[in-house]
Amino acid sequence: MSHPTDASQAGRFPAFAPAMPQGVRFVLLAALVAVLTILAGCAGSRGGPIPYDVKLAAPDAPSVLTLEEDYKISPLDTLKVSVFQVPDLSGDFEVDLTGHIALPLVGNVKAVDLTTAQLDAKLTQQLGARYLQNPDVSVGVKSSSSRTVTVDGSVRQPGAIQVNGETTLMRVIAQARGTDENANPRRVAVFRRVQGQQMAAAFDLTSIRRGRSEDPRVYAGDIVVVDGSSVKAAQREILQALPILSIFRPF
Repeated sequence: MSHPTDASQAGRFPAFAPAMPQGVRFVLLAALVAVLTILAGCAGSRGGPIPYDVKLAAPDAPSVLTLEEDYKISPLDTLKVSVFQVPDLSGDFEVDLTGHIALPLVGNVKAVDLTTAQLDAKLTQQLGARYLQNPDVSVGVKSSSSRTVTVDGSVRQPGAIQVNGETTLMRVIAQARGTDENANPRRVAVFRRVQGQQMAAAFDLTSIRRGRSEDPRVYAGDIVVVDGSSVKAAQREILQALPILSIFRPF
C-alpha cells in the first residue's frame, strides 16, 4: 500500500543519490585537502629575480628636459624657475591655456612663444625693476606638452599622454580612463597651435561614440579639455565660447 508524499518535502528533495561508501569519501576528502595544501603553498611562496626586504633609495629628482635652444614655450608646459638665494620665488610653474605663468610678487607673466632665454631676461627685468637688486634668474622646461597630448578637465586621470603614431580624440580620452561623473561629454575642446596661432575647436563626444560624427585626429602638442564642473575657471570661459563641432579657429 502506497503512502501519500509530503508535497513540500518532495519539492525540496526531488531525488537522492545513492549513499557513498565511507572509505571512498575518506579517500576523496584526503585528496582534496592535499590539493588545497599544494595550491596554498604556491600562492604564498616567494620567488623571481626581484629581491625582498630591501630598502629602496629615494627616487631620482625630476630633471629639466634638454630641448633645442630655439624651443618656444607652449601652454601646459611646466617650467622650472630658479631665483638665486630667493627660494620663495623659485619653483615649478605650469603655463596655463592663455599662455601665462603666475609668479609670486610679479603676478601673471606671459610665457608662451618665448624661449627660456627670453623668459629669463623678462623675469630678470621685472624682478630687478621693483623687488631685487641684480637678480640671478634661470628658467628651464621641466615637461613639454609638445611631445605629448595633454588631457585635462573632467576625466578620471588627467595628465600627459605619450603619442606614438596616429591617434584620435576617443583614444586619448580612453587613455585618460574616460570621462568622470561630472563631465559634459557633449563639449570637449581641442587646442592646437597652427602657424604660430593658438587654435581651438569643440567636439561632441557623445555623438562621436554613437558613430554620428567623425572621431577627429589628435596630434602631439594638442591639449584636450573635457567640460564639466571640475574644470578651471579660465578653461570654462574658453569652452563656453566655443561652438560645438567648430572648425579650428584662433582665440
